[in-house]
Amino acid sequence: MPIVTIQVTREGTTPGAASVTTEQKAALIKGASQLLLDVLNKPLEATFVVIEEVEMENWGWGGLPVADYRKTLAKAAPSG
Repeated sequence: MPIVTIQVTREGTTPGAASVTTEQKAALIKGASQLLLDVLNKPLEATFVVIEEVEMENWGWGGLPVADYRKTLAKAAPSG
């Protein structure tokens, strides 16, 4: 019985969205389950998929909280 954990940031993927949508979560569950069926021959009914949403303040990148790191990237990007 495989268990797949998918972690996503709780910030949404479109303007105004505060998290991943129900439809997007369903697509992740379907896709991960199908991948395990295709690669490992694990039946869909035996695969569990857990989606964990991580608050923005609970992760970092490049030694900084992610919001600060993104600001650093934005300042370094050429304007155009």
